[in-house]
Amino acid sequence: MAKRKITSTNSINRDNLIDFCGMVYAVDLLGGRWKLLILYKLEQRILRFSELKKKLPGISDRMLTLHLQELEQHGLLIRTVYAEVPPRVDYQLTDSARLLIPIWQQLEQWGLQHRSVMEQVEAEPVEEAGNRN
Repeated sequence: MAKRKITSTNSINRDNLIDFCGMVYAVDLLGGRWKLLILYKLEQRILRFSELKKKLPGISDRMLTLHLQELEQHGLLIRTVYAEVPPRVDYQLTDSARLLIPIWQQLEQWGLQHRSVMEQVEAEPVEEAGNRN
């Protein structure tokens, strides 16, 4: 990700809130569209960059690279480089990231249930304002 100016409001807010509670810390580490999905896709097995890219349609090479680097820096991924030609790089979850598995499984179940509820709500006919009793 692009570096933020240390004097920006975003950086100041982040620095002030990061020690506020564990939730803010966790959201800061896992926030964004792709980070949790990257970890989720690595739950079952070790994957190479190209395999991850196939499992995340719509992510650019640059965005995937940046997020993988951040996740590695935060101790959530292990990056293994093999001395081969062409070079081979594998990614896997750390023990710390594996502790998140039950959390994202619950989040997935909640997402499925909530989407179903919202689809039912959206499918219901809308009452016109003049027809209310």
